[in-house]
Amino acid sequence: MDIPLWLWFAVLGVIVAMLALDLFAHRKAHVISVREAAAWSIGWVTLGVAFGGYIWWEYGAEFGQQYYAGYLIEKSLAVDNVFVWAIIFAFFGVPREYQHRVLFLGVLGALVFRAIFIALGAVLIDQFSWILYVFATFLLYTGYVMIRKRNEHMDVENSKILKAFTRFVPMTDAYHGQKFLIRKAGVIVATPLLAVLVLVEITDIIFAVDSIPAIFGVTSEPFIVFTANAFAILGLRAMYFLLADLIHRFIYLKLGLAFVLIWVGIKMLLLDVYKIPTSVSLAVVAVIITVSIVASLRATRGQRAHAVEVPGAPPFRIATEEELAEAEPVLRRRRRTPAVGR
Repeated sequence: MDIPLWLWFAVLGVIVAMLALDLFAHRKAHVISVREAAAWSIGWVTLGVAFGGYIWWEYGAEFGQQYYAGYLIEKSLAVDNVFVWAIIFAFFGVPREYQHRVLFLGVLGALVFRAIFIALGAVLIDQFSWILYVFATFLLYTGYVMIRKRNEHMDVENSKILKAFTRFVPMTDAYHGQKFLIRKAGVIVATPLLAVLVLVEITDIIFAVDSIPAIFGVTSEPFIVFTANAFAILGLRAMYFLLADLIHRFIYLKLGLAFVLIWVGIKMLLLDVYKIPTSVSLAVVAVIITVSIVASLRATRGQRAHAVEVPGAPPFRIATEEELAEAEPVLRRRRRTPAVGR
């Protein structure tokens, strides 16, 4: 697959332009409604699917199917991110109007780190073809762990990441708007929003360790791996606001995701024995995800939407007007010293 340099820059340009549009549309803190989230979700999915159509038209059905298989895998695995984000936000009691800023920066960081992981994975596969068997074994093990722990959820309170953060970073217990850092009594301290961002960013990196090997199981083309990842991730924020109050209904989705990882792992192990057609892989992944979603919704029909609740969450709060007024700017302007003797 010969990708011209201009196409790489064009894709990066589209990604930057869409991120800028998203940031401009949400420049002021406000609660994202379900209708707004649905509109953005449709837009992001349309963009991702349309790009797959371009790949199919320009480079043929095989590469088009590889893109769609990778996009579907990444989009499906990304739903697990949404569940974890909902738990993190619930634990910290993050006001809904501040959540978009955290997710925007989280997704931006995820794009950067995934690009690094993809480049590293492509180099490893090129230099050591046997690394695919390592990826396959890892996916099989990850799928097994997901099945065994399908009913377990992230324990934010006992998270080693959070404990390390609070140990080394002084933090206030109050939200100061969308600020991540404030200066209090001359000392720079973090707001709970910075702790949330750190957790979101690191969990994104952990999820990438699963998803990157998975997509290399359906395509070895770095361009397809990156674009499928990018277009799947770009719509994550909208997906969160669309599904955050419904995650309790997707009771079988984690099980479905586990079977997707196991299927891709088996496909990779069989590379030198029998190459499973991409169309078959795409169909299998689509069927597994569809069945897990439909079964989940049927089993939980009648349950109403509600926010995630985390027992024992600490009492983070919104800063009072007095506290907001007392908070000093983190970056202070230097005062000019008047010239003497002139």
